[in-house]
Amino acid sequence: MFVPKRVFFTKGVGTHKKELHSFELALRDAGIEKLNLVQVSSIFPPACKVLSRSVGMKKLSPGQVTFCVMSKLNSNEPRRLLAASVGCAIPTDRKLYGYLSEHHAYGQTDGVAGDYAEDLAAAMLASTLGIELEENLGWDEKKEIYRISDKIVKTTNITQSAIVKSDGSYTTVVAAAVLIL
Repeated sequence: MFVPKRVFFTKGVGTHKKELHSFELALRDAGIEKLNLVQVSSIFPPACKVLSRSVGMKKLSPGQVTFCVMSKLNSNEPRRLLAASVGCAIPTDRKLYGYLSEHHAYGQTDGVAGDYAEDLAAAMLASTLGIELEENLGWDEKKEIYRISDKIVKTTNITQSAIVKSDGSYTTVVAAAVLIL
């Protein structure tokens, strides 16, 4: 059974005249370019431990097939603002699963994209835990409801944004939750 026991979060940005090379440079900046990445959906495994990037990277080997939840976005449109984010919501009861969410957007800052991804993950977890939310509530109001419910212990995000240079080069941003078996 493939249930990851550990996870770490990472992000990166790359710029190059070739689109694929800019993606490679973004992965390199994130420290995960040597892995064979397999993108998976949005479940934060039960009892999964969050590691720092440096500790997590020591548990992986070059060429290893590695599962991740990844958000990525690129453009070569001059002065275009790019953002890629992964949100995370962990339940208080660690025997239950949580959620990871991917979000990418043009024109959003780190803060806006990160809050949106975090809200997505928290909303998915809230719905499985039976926490009812009004659609029109703002993120700060929702966080307060989650805190009061005592069912969601932590929400977080990792976000990378960048502005495309004026020289026509591609810029790629990535954010990832890397799952370790």
